[in-house]
Amino acid sequence: MSASTTDSTSSQRPRLGRDFPWLWCSAAVSSLGDGATIAAAPLLASRLTDDPRLIGAASVAFTAPFILFGIPAGLLVDRVDIRAMMVRVDFARAALLTVLTLGILGGWGGLPLLYVCMFLLGTGEVLCRNAAQVLVPFITPKAGLATANARIMAAQEAGAGFVGPLVGALLFGVATALPFGVDAATFLCSAVLLGRIRRTRPVEPDRDRDRAGMLSQMLAGASWLYAHHLLRSLALVSCLINLAGSAMLAVLVVHSGKVLHLGPFGYGALLACQAVGAVLASRFAPALTQRLGREGALVATAALIATSETLLAAASSAYAAGAALAIFACGTVTWNVVVVVLRQTLVPQHLLGRANSVYRLVAWGGLPVGAAAGGILAAEVGTRAVFGAGAVVMAVVAAALLAGARRRWITRAEQNTRQNAQPGTERGTEQGAEQTRRPTDEV
Repeated sequence: MSASTTDSTSSQRPRLGRDFPWLWCSAAVSSLGDGATIAAAPLLASRLTDDPRLIGAASVAFTAPFILFGIPAGLLVDRVDIRAMMVRVDFARAALLTVLTLGILGGWGGLPLLYVCMFLLGTGEVLCRNAAQVLVPFITPKAGLATANARIMAAQEAGAGFVGPLVGALLFGVATALPFGVDAATFLCSAVLLGRIRRTRPVEPDRDRDRAGMLSQMLAGASWLYAHHLLRSLALVSCLINLAGSAMLAVLVVHSGKVLHLGPFGYGALLACQAVGAVLASRFAPALTQRLGREGALVATAALIATSETLLAAASSAYAAGAALAIFACGTVTWNVVVVVLRQTLVPQHLLGRANSVYRLVAWGGLPVGAAAGGILAAEVGTRAVFGAGAVVMAVVAAALLAGARRRWITRAEQNTRQNAQPGTERGTEQGAEQTRRPTDEV
């Protein structure tokens, strides 16, 4: 009876590893500062200009590195000590935000400095997000991957989507430079926490490194991802989701002021509504995925995002807009929980950084495009048109995902992976060797 109870408890609460709390705390504290900057940066831009295109350019600057440096970042992640790299990047981001804080206090912190800082912060984000997703399978047992990723996303959304924006909006009202200084302090704390992680991915010579140049090594991840129909398709769908979401968020500060008649704190509260749906989704997404299946969960997320964009386009109430943002975050977090675990389990470990970066290059490529398109469209025909266009895009995505779900494309892809990994098959020798390189469940 006791053994049965223990086994039941263990299955309900999968072990996440001794080092996972440090990674989780790092994500939580840095996301708190990120939330302050997320609220403060467009407020600073809107104080310096009333042109929606220039306000949206701050989002473009932050997301442009996802396209420019996505593949090189993946190669770097595959070649270095991940933990040490993340610590150095956090220290660098703390120094960068300190410069921006001093620039605002000194009166020379205008739009050019804001754009440069957002661009460099985005570069650091590309490196650290990729590195963290590669690190998780090495510090967390395979059975706990869905829970570990969901908890990290919950911490990120609670900080960046709820507490951080409220704090950032309040601090911006007290002093324009204050939220950026707080973000600098959180990156310092994050670096210290990451330094406490004991287990990391071993730095081993890449088997392709001695035979191929750097360009060939970078393209190895792209070739693998292109040949994998499921992950290639999900990357393209993610690009469309990010395009619609980035366009929405890029003009939200304009919409909240001109349509919803909210001040800086109201805008922060509006952003905070995203965390309500995100935290709930991150807690229940693993169970929801088990109930609906991964195909069904992805269709549901696209439908939720389409619903949120439609509601935001039609709503004139701040409460309805807040509900729409909560629904939007619920959909995006559920989507991320499903696709991140798929990448961590389907991609060979020695290619995970590069394949992950190529996936992000495609998926996050929609972010700067969406931000720029949202600003232009809002300037020409208004913010509601931006949300309406996003609803149409997501309705098409939901229909395409439904067609894929009927063919059970995720289930078939996993079955093919297991078959190819079995010794004795034509491709099983090489791909089976890839599987033996995966981290064990022992931590």
